[in-house]
Amino acid sequence: MKTKHKIIYKNAQNMSQIPSESIDLIITSPPYPMVKMWDETFIGLNKKIGEKLINDDGLRSFELMHKELDTVWKESFRVLKKGAFICINIGDATRSLKENFGLYPNHSRITQKLLEIGFTTLPEIIWRKLTNAPNKFMGSGMLPAGAYVTLEHEFILIGRKGGKREFIKEDDKKLRRESSFFWEERNIFFSDIWFDIHGARQKMFNNGSRKRSGAFPFEIPYRLINMYSLKGDTVLDPFIGTGTTMLAAMTACRNSFGFEIDKNIENQFNINDELIELLNSIIEKRIQDHINFVDSYQKDFKHKNIRYNFPVKTKQETDIFVNTIKSIREGETSVKVQYND
Repeated sequence: MKTKHKIIYKNAQNMSQIPSESIDLIITSPPYPMVKMWDETFIGLNKKIGEKLINDDGLRSFELMHKELDTVWKESFRVLKKGAFICINIGDATRSLKENFGLYPNHSRITQKLLEIGFTTLPEIIWRKLTNAPNKFMGSGMLPAGAYVTLEHEFILIGRKGGKREFIKEDDKKLRRESSFFWEERNIFFSDIWFDIHGARQKMFNNGSRKRSGAFPFEIPYRLINMYSLKGDTVLDPFIGTGTTMLAAMTACRNSFGFEIDKNIENQFNINDELIELLNSIIEKRIQDHINFVDSYQKDFKHKNIRYNFPVKTKQETDIFVNTIKSIREGETSVKVQYND
């Protein structure tokens, strides 16, 4: 099996080169409106945003920033196939303007826009980002009516284009069974609070590029890809950044596209034997984690996986097969990955 991966260095607001209803899944983490590290990016798209920020007009700045993102969500709806999903990692923002500290609810603004565009919105996931730093609290310490709750979570918004995806052809049904996840993975993946995901796998990336991009941890797109797509599907990230979603797609045996407006984030990751070894270690860990689950489970298993010959909890897991990577080859315009069958 082979997959192809490509980054397009242009604004994701213009996805005209992507045919309508050609993408199986969108996973992205856009610039967060009203977070200072993204001010320059938004001002580059609309100079009025800079004027509003200078005048401490928070609400208008917030809305103008989101209007820039709205165009991407509209294009996302166009390029997605019927029944396909969009997953957006976004955090709310807090900011002081005119000495007035307040919250800017990015997740609710995007959710409302998805509904207006025509997406069916589904239960969201709260990514709990715990920190034990003693100085994390904002405000006047122990004095009443002067401190503020610290944001220690982000959201993963989930939308679907239309009704459920249909699998009519027998080949599609077979591929769906091979792409299944384990019973114990299901119980973690489909919880509405994720508190087991911490840092990113820094070894995957060149130093410096991740700091400029604010990328999310590898485990988030990797988990979402396994939840909402099949092997061989095409995953799009309109804000690819350092390429985290692309690496996750490679690992999960999916094709991928990405848009990136900042050309300074080129050469996101090093394609070499060390990368292949690292990605394969993630693949192998999925299998080992299941073996560990089997060893620790106190009840009998009624089913067995036909490829690995180990016990599984349900009949739907009997065809699971996780392809390891055989080679990664970088071409002039894309990266091609070949897998062990």
